[in-house]
Formats: sequence, structure tokens, C-alpha cells
Amino acid sequence: MATEIILLKIYLLAGLVFHKVLWETMKRRHHGKQPAAAPLTPMTRLVKLVKLLILAAIIMQTIVPMDILPISTDPAVLRLTGLAFFTLGLLTAVAARIQLGSNWSDIEEGKIADRHAVISSGIYRYIRHPIYTGDLLLLLGLELCLNSWLVLGLVLLVPVVARQAIKEEQKLVNALPDYADYIRRTKRFMPFLV
Repeated sequence: MATEIILLKIYLLAGLVFHKVLWETMKRRHHGKQPAAAPLTPMTRLVKLVKLLILAAIIMQTIVPMDILPISTDPAVLRLTGLAFFTLGLLTAVAARIQLGSNWSDIEEGKIADRHAVISSGIYRYIRHPIYTGDLLLLLGLELCLNSWLVLGLVLLVPVVARQAIKEEQKLVNALPDYADYIRRTKRFMPFLV
């Protein structure tokens, strides 16, 4: 395997690890001192398991020395395009997570705490779900960097993410008085478009 591909895979893996470590660190910092949560429902357990399996599969795909389900025999442009999407997605998700701070909630639990407020500055000034946008761009970029037809899996993931975003917005409108106005001023996933 060429040195450039090895370095690319190290970059991708480091980005994934950084993303996960940041999330877990911030989750424990902001939510670690709360009273014990209610037991997880079977559906919540299943969602957490599926997410863990997907993460493990992505890490394994990044580690293996060959392309899995390759798109192209000469993927240089594909890899560069993927690198741009991966980096943009990682930066977007990380910036959004930091800006959200203690207002973040675990998507499986979907609870809104009394301390939560509408965040409408930074990246949240333009879109309501920059973490979802960033994560989707990150996955798109990763699969393009890995020259893999598994990129088509995003076709299945996008409606799931959109459905989750809509459910979250409904809860937030009911819980936060300013959220309905925030919806009118912003787009869901892409500034000025969607």
C-alpha cells in the first residue's frame, strides 16, 4: 500500500477517534453528575448497539489494507474529494458540539433538561442540526477516501437522520418557548437551502 494511502487512513482513523473522544468527554463533563437515568428501553439498547456496530465496521474498514467494494481503479480525485468532505464534516460536527456545550442531549434518550436553551449563535445561527450535517459529510468523505461503494449506505442513513431531526424539533418546540421562532429563521441541515 502506498505511503499516501497509509497516511490518509491514519488521518481518517485519528479524526474518528478524536470525534468519539470529544463526544464522550463532553458527555461525561456535562451529564456525569446527573441522577441515575431510567433504564434503557429495548429499542434504545438496539439503537446504541447498531451505532456501536457501525462505528466498529467503519474503523475496521479504515484499518484494512485494501479498498472494500472499490468504486474506481484510479481513485486519486475521489480520495481528494473525500478528504475535503471528511475534514469539513469533522470540523462542522466538532465546532457544533463545542458550541452546543451542555445543551447537548444523547439522541437515543432525547430528553430536554430544564437548563437547556436555544443556541442560535455560531454555526447554529444558520442551521439547526450542524452535528448531523457534519457527521453525514464526515461519513460521505470517509467512504469516498476509502474508494468504497459503501458510500451508498448514506442513502439509507439520510432519511433516518432527517426523521430524528424532525422528532427532536417537535420536542424542542414544546419545551423551549423560543424554538418555534428559531425554526422560522434557520434551515435544518444546509445554510440557506435545506
